[in-house]
Amino acid sequence: MLYFLKESKFHQFQNDDLVVVWGTHRMLGAIAGDIIGSVYEWYNVKTTDFPLFTAYSRFTDDTVLTIATACAILNGTGYEKAFKTFGLKYPDAGYGGYFQRWLLSSESRPYNSWGNGSAMRVSPIGFAYDSVEAVLREARKSAEPTHNHPEGIKGAQATALAVFRARNGSTKNDILEEISDNFGYVFDKTLDEIRPAYSFDVSCAGTVPQALTAFLESNSYEDAIRKAVSLGGDSDTIACITGGIAHAFYNEIPEEIETEVCKRLPEELHALVQEFRDRFRC
Repeated sequence: MLYFLKESKFHQFQNDDLVVVWGTHRMLGAIAGDIIGSVYEWYNVKTTDFPLFTAYSRFTDDTVLTIATACAILNGTGYEKAFKTFGLKYPDAGYGGYFQRWLLSSESRPYNSWGNGSAMRVSPIGFAYDSVEAVLREARKSAEPTHNHPEGIKGAQATALAVFRARNGSTKNDILEEISDNFGYVFDKTLDEIRPAYSFDVSCAGTVPQALTAFLESNSYEDAIRKAVSLGGDSDTIACITGGIAHAFYNEIPEEIETEVCKRLPEELHALVQEFRDRFRC
């Protein structure tokens, strides 16, 4: 399978494990994917020809927990504390049943989840850390408060590593090979082959490879999101995962998408996205 290859130009200043990258506002890539996909989660479309935004487009738990991950990095607090804080502050964002119970529990024990929640919230780690070792370590730490099943950890690590490689100029073929070799995900079907039979699947194993395939077959950020949503299934999460990787790779999203996304974020969440951008120049 051949994919469009692209070189990425960037300048960086390294400081221990964290890295400052001068570029565009790339954390919005995952958030935009979530918001665009939000109206199609329960009303799937099997085409790339659909309105990107409607009156009902909104941020969901994917956005809240992505920003919680970013906040944990910014403040040096634990991921568990950040997930609890933001989850309780935005209780109607559409969390899964197990996460909802975890959120309301005083014990906060992980529940061995293999679901895609660990992958949809991890993209800030791929932007903030400057080595494979650090990215994989932090992705595991971000998954473990809830998704301590090996598949949950694997989904988070694969997604974070794809973001990290994409922002550092790796080709699509290189990203494909590294993810396949290290995590065992199989990329033997095109989107056209996946789409007809694909249905709602909340597992990392049934979401992350499909989201990556949407990125790999894309030719722009918007095209990646349209392809991700066109698969159907858990549309907002697939598009969130795809969006983080695609934005890291293409280094830009259309201004009209960024404008629509920012209009839909509460001031507090928008301010944290801006703070993360200012700290890591992403």
